[in-house]
Amino acid sequence: MSAIVNGAGKVVDFVDQRITASNWLKRNIRKVFPDHWSFLLGEIALFSFIMILLSGVFLTLWFKPSMAHIAYEGAYLPMRGVGMSEAYSTTLELSFEVRGGLLMRQVHHWGALIFLAAMSAHMLRVFFTGAFRKPREINWLIGVVLLVLGVAAGFTGYSLPDDLLSGTGLRIIEGGMLAIPIVGTYMSSFLFGGEYPGDDIIARLYPLHILLVPGLILALVTAHLMILWYQKHTHWGGPGKTNHNVAGAPFFPIYVAKAGGFQFIVMGVIVLLAATIQINPVWLWGPYDPSVVSAGTQPDWYVGFLDGALRVMPPWEFYVFGHPVTMSVLIPAILLPGIILTPLALYPWLEQKATGDTREHHLLDRPRNVPVRTGLGVAFIVFYILLWIAGGNDFFATILEIPVNWITRFIQVGVFVLPPLAFFLTKRICLGLQRRDRDKVMHGRETGIVMVSPDGEFSELHAPLSQSQAYQLTWHERQLPSDPGPATDVNGIPNPNYRAKRAQARLSRFYFGDVVQKPTREELEAAHHDGHGDSARDELPSGQQ
Repeated sequence: MSAIVNGAGKVVDFVDQRITASNWLKRNIRKVFPDHWSFLLGEIALFSFIMILLSGVFLTLWFKPSMAHIAYEGAYLPMRGVGMSEAYSTTLELSFEVRGGLLMRQVHHWGALIFLAAMSAHMLRVFFTGAFRKPREINWLIGVVLLVLGVAAGFTGYSLPDDLLSGTGLRIIEGGMLAIPIVGTYMSSFLFGGEYPGDDIIARLYPLHILLVPGLILALVTAHLMILWYQKHTHWGGPGKTNHNVAGAPFFPIYVAKAGGFQFIVMGVIVLLAATIQINPVWLWGPYDPSVVSAGTQPDWYVGFLDGALRVMPPWEFYVFGHPVTMSVLIPAILLPGIILTPLALYPWLEQKATGDTREHHLLDRPRNVPVRTGLGVAFIVFYILLWIAGGNDFFATILEIPVNWITRFIQVGVFVLPPLAFFLTKRICLGLQRRDRDKVMHGRETGIVMVSPDGEFSELHAPLSQSQAYQLTWHERQLPSDPGPATDVNGIPNPNYRAKRAQARLSRFYFGDVVQKPTREELEAAHHDGHGDSARDELPSGQQ
């Protein structure tokens, strides 16, 4: 053992003399990371991606990305003698003849679903807590691009087996391309190698799926982690936590041990799902045939909203110089992703412009303290869920035993009515929670004990909050709408930026005009003077009045 330790020490010394890694380790090995369950969402995405890479390497050894037509002679008897592509044949071979092949296929598929789900949940956590604010706008952009690349990786892999279900998905993509004016037919011909389905699509998707897209994801994940390491992690406010520090556990050994154990848990759950819950049984769908369309099937959840948008879009088409422009396909398949992704990617700057806040933020917001942002996020979730339900309108019609047209009409109206309603209700709920927090700080928490005064008056006894509890409710900054200032200066000269400032002030009022502000020290003293919140007067932390 001593010889091994001495040998390892020599190797480490050899490397350190040439790249001086010890200095870097001394500075960073004790770097502090905050400890909160919501920060694990990003780790789930990372560990799922590792499982995708490992299982993908295994599948690559047997899969043949060829559309060459052959007669199947493998182990799956119901398909014996059926004509199919080599891609579908090797998928069946992986499923029935390669030891562990079916397990690896399911690990790969479940890993992809969990990767995108964890990444989506992580992005929502970042959005609702304001973790995208300066100086983390670049990491937010990287996250949006990673989400798009994850969907691209999932769809290209989903299409490789060349079964009836995946072929139908490709047919939808081809229809979206054909709806693009002028260049649509050329793009379809280039991608498919001629008239659909062509002979080249599987061979072209294969390098995208196993090389280009994973390489880009790996590069962006690396950049994301490097920026995170350099900028330090955001953390929740509380006693001893400020914008200038990070409270948590050191990277080594505590964080490394926790992350290592959590990695095995995530991987174990993925393998357990793959071993016990069947997903995408391609042998039931059969090989792809352009003349046949599968019924009662839906795509993977992450593209279900696009399928739903196609299903509920009314038939709208017009002609320009004798050429049809099919808006019922162009809008949901091509324009809708851009309509969603553009404001999503630019949101950090849009909020910065609306609020006028250009400061650095390292403390996270409680969603209730920014009602407009929280309302916008919930409105988007409702919009997405409605389109996702539309993607399975036939399924829900069967389960609920109602006409499919009822569901379609409900979604068509709901996508315009329910998101604004969700925004309004969410904003009101947040304001109500803010009022409750304010009352707690000023008057204490309700105890449920009802007292009767000598003159017969009933009142509930309130217990004062501890200093730590009061700090949790008051550490955030007061959020006030901006003031555009006077239209002219003292000499009557017009302010050339007044219109822009007035527009910004209106947006600021939209964000902060209804916010329930935390109590000031004067308000706490007045509440104490009136006989409420006996110890609330000193609960407001210094510097937070």
